[in-house]
Amino acid sequence: MSKGKYVKRTFPLAGLHCAGCAARVEKILNAQTGVVAASVNLAASTAAVEYDTMQTSPEKLRQAVQEGGYDMLADSDDDTPDELERMNRERYRDLKRRAFWAVVLAIPVVVIGMFFMDMPYGGAIMALLSAPVVFWLGRGFFVNAWQQLRHRSATMDTLVALSTGIAYLFSLFNLVFPEFWLSRGVEPHVYFEAAAVIIAFILLGRTLEEKAKGDTTSSLKKLIGLQPKNAIVVAADGTQTEIPISRIRVGDLLAVRPGEKIAVDGAVCEGDSYVDESMLSGEPLPVHKEPGTKVFAGTINQKGSFRFRAEKVGAATMLAQIIRMVQEAQGSKAPVQKLADKIAGIFVPAIIGIALLSFVLWLVFDPSGGLTHGILAAVTVLVIACPCALGLATPTAVMVGIGKGTEKGILIRDAVSLETAGKIDTVVLDKTGTLTEGKPVVTDIVWANGDDRAEAVFLSLEKFSEHPLADAVVHYFADVPTLNVERFGSLTGKGVEGTVDGVHYFAGSRRLLDEQGIVVGKELNIEAQRLSAEAKSIVWFADSEQALAVAA
Repeated sequence: MSKGKYVKRTFPLAGLHCAGCAARVEKILNAQTGVVAASVNLAASTAAVEYDTMQTSPEKLRQAVQEGGYDMLADSDDDTPDELERMNRERYRDLKRRAFWAVVLAIPVVVIGMFFMDMPYGGAIMALLSAPVVFWLGRGFFVNAWQQLRHRSATMDTLVALSTGIAYLFSLFNLVFPEFWLSRGVEPHVYFEAAAVIIAFILLGRTLEEKAKGDTTSSLKKLIGLQPKNAIVVAADGTQTEIPISRIRVGDLLAVRPGEKIAVDGAVCEGDSYVDESMLSGEPLPVHKEPGTKVFAGTINQKGSFRFRAEKVGAATMLAQIIRMVQEAQGSKAPVQKLADKIAGIFVPAIIGIALLSFVLWLVFDPSGGLTHGILAAVTVLVIACPCALGLATPTAVMVGIGKGTEKGILIRDAVSLETAGKIDTVVLDKTGTLTEGKPVVTDIVWANGDDRAEAVFLSLEKFSEHPLADAVVHYFADVPTLNVERFGSLTGKGVEGTVDGVHYFAGSRRLLDEQGIVVGKELNIEAQRLSAEAKSIVWFADSEQALAVAA
């Protein structure tokens, strides 16, 4: 068979409830023709699949997953993330509602079972209160267990359904036909509280899990939120139209206004501005953009406006690649998880086997009371195994760790890196000033001979500038009155100039002062070198003859 193109995609899954479910779906996907590798992330309810497009397709993969009793979202478009978020919110609300009522109904059952067992009709009240908990609020466990049984499989839901169903029906039999046991010299006991409490606790646990998943994906949502929904495309006749970013094509001319997010990757054609690229580079200062320079999706334009030609759109943009990398990292498996997955694959059948063995051993070694004790032992084994912390703890920890890192601006490549990071004892940064607030502020200002009478001039000049460092100077002199500036000019890459009361002034880099032949005093020069050594950015202020101040 001819080889096609290999692609790697992440598909959302539905119906995963435990590590056994994840292991089964992973096994189904890996067994499909054309699939190179498939990895299921239980915490994120996603499957990362690498496959040959000539041999299989998302629709075929979905069909295979559905035949196994689960579901997979094969089609994806711009609305898919919103649709998934809506589904997750609805699932969380439903779980929260069911958990709340399960706890409300289980509490009186526990109180009666523990303290008022001998009260009139106590058993009947417990049976009535626990029935809706087990068979209505907990119906999902029975439905899922039945679906898995039809596909000759078993999951944690099988354990929950078996344990609570047996406990409730056994107790109901003892309540209705107590003489069956009394005639055999055995005291009939009821275990309604056990059935109700198990359902309540597991529903509560799953509600907390769902909330943790929602909180963890918020960092990814923030990344996705960096992408604007629309962009302004400029037609050949100069008319501007706002269109969804999904309709942008390579080669389109796009306009960017002050304060807007850049929609796709491209190169500037007309105009110039400063763009905040801190979300990509971590560098705090906005980068100057002029014709020929590259711009990237999700970065934020500052005060200027410009037009650029789209070069990479959709999944090809750098931001889309970062989002995909984070998603893949959250779904990747740490070495410790491979052990958990192996155990999860045989966990449920092994537990059911142990429960049956416990039941049989009681019957063999205690013929008189063995039936009661055997059923109790079997139910106990099934109940204790239910939460399956082993299968869920590791993927949740990986997802939370990578999510929190992304939130703080740290991109983690995969779960292996995250596990290795636990051994880190030293962090080395590539250069000073990399870790910053991301918003420049004036920390020091030194005036020649301590004379600060020209600070109003310094403020007035910087107020006209679009440079990000100028904003810091303006904020520093917030209480100083401004003056009228004449003949203002911006010297690209160097600074600004202007005339106040007949005197010409400059604010900007040392190169600007040198080009204008301005004298820099020894004291200011020493101070500037000291401040530069502290990794601070320097802004010089001077008149047409000498440097008047240096701001850091």
